[in-house]
Amino acid sequence: MSVNEKKRGRPSGKGSQLSQATIIEQAKVMMAEEGKIPSIRKLALALNVDAMAIYHYFKNKEALLEAITVSLVTDIYEPQFGTPWRQALESLCHSYLSLLASYSGLLETLLTMKSTGPAQVFTERFNCILEPLALDESIRNDALGLLVDYLHGFALAMKCSAGALTIEMCEGAVAMYCRALENESASAQ
Repeated sequence: MSVNEKKRGRPSGKGSQLSQATIIEQAKVMMAEEGKIPSIRKLALALNVDAMAIYHYFKNKEALLEAITVSLVTDIYEPQFGTPWRQALESLCHSYLSLLASYSGLLETLLTMKSTGPAQVFTERFNCILEPLALDESIRNDALGLLVDYLHGFALAMKCSAGALTIEMCEGAVAMYCRALENESASAQ
């Protein structure tokens, strides 16, 4: 395909198939296939547009990266009213580990990002789940940090183990973590 065959510059108005959602979805597909966030050029090529058309929707690569990762993290478990907190926390952990396993480069991407958008999604869900425990804010923040560090370490170990570790193998540690939270909640009351 020659450059002249591509649509150049801004996407056309009503007939354009390009949108933020289309760009994000294509980037997610490419990330699942390649294990990393695609370059703007590769993304533009896959969408059959000029790279500048993507910049019409995202001011820079960092903005695109945040939109992609927030979109991915938004797919993790969302607490449902009435679900016991332990069950909800286990579901959150499992879905987050599944997400990290499905997108092999996502963990590295999240750890090197300057943006906090994806972390905010996880934090909001975590706080919603732990609300019934009425933990002090500093304890809750420490608990969040411990859990996230554990999940990231477990995800990295799963990636390095070539299938020897499964998500279900984290259940014992998560159960122990939950017991510690229950004890902390009981001692605070």
